[in-house]
Amino acid sequence: MASSSPEAPCSCDCFVSVPPASAIPAVIFAKNSDRPRDEVQEVVFIPAGTHTPGSRLQCTYIEVEQVWKTHAVILSRPSWLWGAEMGANEHGVCIGNEAVWTKEPVAEGEALLGMDLLRLALERSSTAQEAVCVIAGLLERYGQGGSCREDPVPFCYHNTFLLADRTEAWVLETAGRLWAAQRIQGGARNISNQLSIGTDISAEHPELRSHAKAQGWWTGQGTFNFAEVFSLAQQPVRMEAAKARFRAGCELLQQQQGSITAEVMMDILRNKESGICMDSGGFRTTASMVSVLPQDPTKPCVHFLTATPDPSRSVFKPFIFEVGVAQAPQVLSPTFGAQDPVQILPRFQTQVDRRHLLYRGHQAALELMEDKQDQRKQIRQKQQSLEQEGLEALRGLLTGDQTVPPRGLGSLFQAFVEKEQQAYA
Repeated sequence: MASSSPEAPCSCDCFVSVPPASAIPAVIFAKNSDRPRDEVQEVVFIPAGTHTPGSRLQCTYIEVEQVWKTHAVILSRPSWLWGAEMGANEHGVCIGNEAVWTKEPVAEGEALLGMDLLRLALERSSTAQEAVCVIAGLLERYGQGGSCREDPVPFCYHNTFLLADRTEAWVLETAGRLWAAQRIQGGARNISNQLSIGTDISAEHPELRSHAKAQGWWTGQGTFNFAEVFSLAQQPVRMEAAKARFRAGCELLQQQQGSITAEVMMDILRNKESGICMDSGGFRTTASMVSVLPQDPTKPCVHFLTATPDPSRSVFKPFIFEVGVAQAPQVLSPTFGAQDPVQILPRFQTQVDRRHLLYRGHQAALELMEDKQDQRKQIRQKQQSLEQEGLEALRGLLTGDQTVPPRGLGSLFQAFVEKEQQAYA
């Protein structure tokens, strides 16, 4: 039975700024991934590939038909599953997802996780609008479902998505196989764990309104409001709590309209007063991401990822899709093959240690920061200095003043991971 207890890991926030809300001619994307406290999130680079026609692809729980060509992606993902909480591809498409419950019941069986849908869309699309179509098509064919956490008690939900590219953003909200999408061509937008698309619908499932009418949720008269029609009258506890977080996110974006930068987004993700930076009970922000997508196609997109929990005590490190990019082994979790608890039925009966090298170093540093005031100040200064170095690199790339590091821009993330490890040594 799917669970929706108050302690369920369902809190996340996504943000996007599209000019003129951005301070620079760029779309800026950001997300906090709030998950079970001890869950490890790794950063995985997967190169572009070509595949045999008719071949199958194993996702977290089910197989889907593979496409002949996939794009290179960088993913921040819970290390036990196939999909991702957030990520980007070589074309500058970024996606983040959120948990949501609607009047449409959550399926009991295993299907595609929302995180699987996110990765599949990144691998198969070159624009945000195309990614919306990819997810809609996969929902229609395979549905969504399956437990979203490593626990013997299943926890399942539907998903909302924030998708962005160099020119615009989209919000895609789902209810089972049904969906509605909103196009954002200017301004700032955020999503949390609730439906937020009202009457401003840019695209929708062809049966969305007829289904709502058949269920008695909508009379068919007057303006159709997706959030009002499909939201539960009695929301799960954490969805109710998300309303305040959503409002706080709106206000933080509104306060910075016209001056939103990567640093502003990082500050929003670090905001603990609002709950956007979560550290509550068994859950916390386990990883964060900020992406700068210049509207000038000659300038590279820069994606900042933490690979460690709590952005207020982590370093946002820059990643760029350039020649020479490869997997940074320090942020890759160990694998367990056929002995992985996710592979053995019934699933999740045992636990394994999925911590990667950077996670371990960061964990040790956090313990020092808790215990020793002088160590806390020293480590935080090193983190801030390293992050500023990455932001300076971004500014140089945007202005054309950046000098290419010895190993090239493709090795930038690897170099910053190594520097962070040294800071914790």
